[in-house]
Amino acid sequence: MPQVVVLGSGTSNGVPVLGVRYPQEYLDNPKNHRTRASILIEGPGGNLLVDCPPELRLQMHREQLFEIDAVLITHTHADHVMGMDDLRSICLLTRKPIPIYTLPTYQEDIRRIYPYAFQEFPPGVHVPRFDLHDVAEEMELCGMRVQILPVPHGNVTTLGLRIGDFAYLTDVSRVPDDTIEKLQGLETLILDAVRFQPHPNHLHYAAAVEVAGRIGARTTYFTHLSSDYDHDAFEATMPAELRLAFDGLRVAIQVETP
Repeated sequence: MPQVVVLGSGTSNGVPVLGVRYPQEYLDNPKNHRTRASILIEGPGGNLLVDCPPELRLQMHREQLFEIDAVLITHTHADHVMGMDDLRSICLLTRKPIPIYTLPTYQEDIRRIYPYAFQEFPPGVHVPRFDLHDVAEEMELCGMRVQILPVPHGNVTTLGLRIGDFAYLTDVSRVPDDTIEKLQGLETLILDAVRFQPHPNHLHYAAAVEVAGRIGARTTYFTHLSSDYDHDAFEATMPAELRLAFDGLRVAIQVETP
């Protein structure tokens, strides 16, 4: 059965944050160790990776996942693309470029950040190879019908997605009414809820609760989480339909096949 694997559930700095001393009881809970936000969807026709955080190599091995058939880049902030070089080993195994789907402006960023992925080198020099594609409102990826939902992330756009009864909205500051309508009838939603205090570029906890209520998924997992969240203690205070995502969370989903 198709499933979503949460590779990373943390905000842009990860948790624990460099240079911060945490209580030992906080660090003792593995769910308080959060790598940068990403998911992988195991579809009927292959594995769809959503974003390439700096820990991508470590995340994939931790979850014993070895194949990536296509990649969707939601936006090109550092915590979502600085692991793309790790895809070179996938290209070596498959002997072909890896399909990358994103907005045209983000394709320009990828070409700027990784110019060597598009250059020629002598035999024996191995680099990642990216086959860049524009996203469409609806696409077939890895044997699944994927609906793309652009949403604001401060003053930029990030790509949300819906696949069957599942949706993923990371790095979002507001969910427009027409997008709320497209997200009705979900079993599972994974939604940005970066911290407790308001943030100009992300939903904070209270705003995420309000958005989750309007969408009405059977279960909503909050992701892109900062150190504000002590997982077990805080989750115990949440309504039953709201949960905190964690690295390694797996959720079975129903997908629509083309």
